[in-house]
Order: sequence, then structure tokens, then C-alpha cells
Amino acid sequence: MKIINKRAFFDYEILERFEAGINLIGAEVKAVRLGHADLTGSFVKFIGSEAYLVNAKIFPYQYARPEGYDERRTRKLLLHKKEIIALKGRTEGSNLTIVPLSIYTTKTFIKVGLAFGKGKKKFEKKEVKKKKDIDREIEQEIAQ
Repeated sequence: MKIINKRAFFDYEILERFEAGINLIGAEVKAVRLGHADLTGSFVKFIGSEAYLVNAKIFPYQYARPEGYDERRTRKLLLHKKEIIALKGRTEGSNLTIVPLSIYTTKTFIKVGLAFGKGKKKFEKKEVKKKKDIDREIEQEIAQ
């Protein structure tokens, strides 16, 4: 199952992609495998020498105990120390953020697709939307 963060492509200019593992509890793993997750509004934050996924929403598994479960808890990303140092240095030096693009399963592991994103301004978003509308109209005229 692959869950995509469509909002990230609208809000950010995606520069470079990479992947990381994620530390989940058992019920969260089952929920992600069923596709019960939402990545809109989430980002990566560095606390000390570790990377965390903040504000990602993984809905509770239907058959798990719901007591004390927080959907939006911060989850640790599994990266090598060298990778964390490189990512942290790159984000501090410029106005880049690390945005989760997707969460997916690979055989037995659950991975998070991440990317460096540069925030778009409001007028840039409008230009992209206008361009898509024009392209759609041209496609419709060609099809007729």
C-alpha cells in the first residue's frame, strides 16, 4: 500500500528525494498496511541527533485497543548518523524543509519517502494552477 501526500507537491517545490525507515508500534503497522494514514501538514524535525516525523496522522487500527492512542504523535525516523548530519546541515544552511511525500511498504518494512522542499509563494501556486487549466483546455480541444 502506498499513501501519497498530494499537498506537498502543491505547497513545495520538490528538489531531492530520499527514503527512511520509521519506528511504529504494532497497531500502527497494521493501519498503514491497510492505508489508514494521512501525511498532509507533516514535516521532519531534528531533535538532538535524531530525526522525527511530526504531525503525521496514522488512524487507529480497528481491532486494537484505543486507550491512550495519539494519532498525531511524533515518530522517530530510522536514518544513519551520517545521513542525519548531512540532512541537518543542508536544512540549516538554507530555507529548505524536509517533507514526507509518501509512506509505503516494501516486503516486511515500512518506509517513508522524503524530499527537500522549498516553499512556494501564493502567486507561484496560482501560476501552476493556471498552467494546468490551460493545458487541460488544449487537451479537450485536441480530443474533439
